[in-house]
Amino acid sequence: MPHFGYAFQNFDSTKHVRASVREKGISHKHAREVAKMINGLSIEKARDNLQEVIALKRAVPFRRYKNEVGHRSDTGVMSGRYPQKTATEFIKLLDNLEANAEYKGMDLDRLKIISAVTHKGVIVKRFTPRAQGRATPKNNVLTHIELVAQEI
Repeated sequence: MPHFGYAFQNFDSTKHVRASVREKGISHKHAREVAKMINGLSIEKARDNLQEVIALKRAVPFRRYKNEVGHRSDTGVMSGRYPQKTATEFIKLLDNLEANAEYKGMDLDRLKIISAVTHKGVIVKRFTPRAQGRATPKNNVLTHIELVAQEI
């Protein structure tokens, strides 16, 4: 079993609470944009935004990975999408973060997400057989997500 560290430096167990998920089969590009969207929000506000993404009522603004991404009519969103699978995984991680904070005895209403980070994980390499003995690569990049919240 590998040992995973956290990207967040200067972690203080009395002020901060953290949660992570490792090697999930979601798009790392979508995960990066969703993490950028919820960074700086409270847990309840982040959960509400993600549930609106799942219901196709709010688009996630795509800032880096926006080539050939259509524009949305949401306020403040130029290019955007509705990554439902990624939003579902982030909601599960927010639930985990909230449970960790409750276990530590923190006030859940005063928690604010101060760090939302994603990293590329392991690449699962496979191939699809093609005609005349050829093969096409079929790679799946897994994703790591880390959330850190602080009581404000």
